[in-house]
Amino acid sequence: MSDELLFNKYEIYNVIQSRTATVKKRVQSIPANTLLNASEQDLVQALLDEFHLNVPVIKDDEIHIAHSGEAQIDVSGDPMRMIYDRSQPFYMPGNKTVIAVPFDGDAEFFNVQPQSFSLSPPRAQIGKGELLLTYVRTDPNADAIRRAYKATVDSIKNYLRSLSESAAQFNAQLESLARTQIKTRKDRLLADAGMTAALGLPMKKRDGAPSTYSVPVARRVPKIEQIKVTGVFQPEPTLAGEDYEEILRIMKSMVQVMELSPHAFSDMREEDLRWHFLVQLNGAYKGQATGETFNFQGKTDILIRVEGKNVFIAECKFWKGEKSLSDTIDQLLSYLSWRDTKTAILVFNRNADFSAVLAKIVEAVPKHPKFKRVLGKQDESMFRYVFVQPNDANREITLTIMAFDIPNAPAS
Repeated sequence: MSDELLFNKYEIYNVIQSRTATVKKRVQSIPANTLLNASEQDLVQALLDEFHLNVPVIKDDEIHIAHSGEAQIDVSGDPMRMIYDRSQPFYMPGNKTVIAVPFDGDAEFFNVQPQSFSLSPPRAQIGKGELLLTYVRTDPNADAIRRAYKATVDSIKNYLRSLSESAAQFNAQLESLARTQIKTRKDRLLADAGMTAALGLPMKKRDGAPSTYSVPVARRVPKIEQIKVTGVFQPEPTLAGEDYEEILRIMKSMVQVMELSPHAFSDMREEDLRWHFLVQLNGAYKGQATGETFNFQGKTDILIRVEGKNVFIAECKFWKGEKSLSDTIDQLLSYLSWRDTKTAILVFNRNADFSAVLAKIVEAVPKHPKFKRVLGKQDESMFRYVFVQPNDANREITLTIMAFDIPNAPAS
């Protein structure tokens, strides 16, 4: 097979326009039940994996001679040779050298013309994971071959560099495009079915309650086909994101009060500490059927229940090591059954090196069998994660772990 012109079949602008339209069509082709039941982040990631533009990168360290040997070379097209009949091939003995140029990426890009190009694109044979550059000569001039292949490789790299710039712009916008398309279709499906309950559960602030709770001023915060869902989608209320953030902020402010008043809290047990959080939280939010939104069940939970289901759970635990933290996560997961449930674990440290405790939290959490991904670090001692529910891998749980150093009261 002879070398062919590279970078001259399609224009990068048309490739990107076509890819954008295909992403939109792909979202519309996702079965409605999958779109509603599956994790939105999993769907987005599947689209990123499927439509990410992967421009090839030349592997310079692996360029090698694939073939070198004698060959009969047709020189009938050489004007410097005296050949009487150029209507037919005129062969002379020579050498044929094939240089393999390995690459990583999508080989189809060698057929795409970038925004910046020349009128003499390079030539090569596109193989599996490599380009093949063929050189035939009737003289043993290795330097001429070396100069020719280096010039060709440099030209190829220039084309790929221009393509990479265009691809990078598309890839940077791909997540936003995918997420917007998914959300638009999901909202339409929910609206068509009258399932507005699945869009969020706002909480009612008490009249006159401050918007924040703070310390006193004098004491100065896969691929889509591989995503399997079970059952038919059912609409479910969720705790609104802004309410989740406000709950965590109130709890954090309460801990700051504890830190500033060690005498008042030094002897309190976990259950006593929970009561103080309940007082502050119920001071800001009003329940639907009673005066209290937040309560606790048994000996462990600060929770919000809607129609008999938990939509928010927090645990207050003294640090007792990684095993205790893993057991607490297991306990939370065992309570949960609704979509997008928000949870929190407040870890109180009294007698250990606090920096070491934080390091152990960061190390221990991803080891949990239901851990899915890290959402980020809000500050030095506040970490957010996504877990999956034990009985349904498509149901995600947001877990925020807040660690606090609670000093013992100084001896009187």
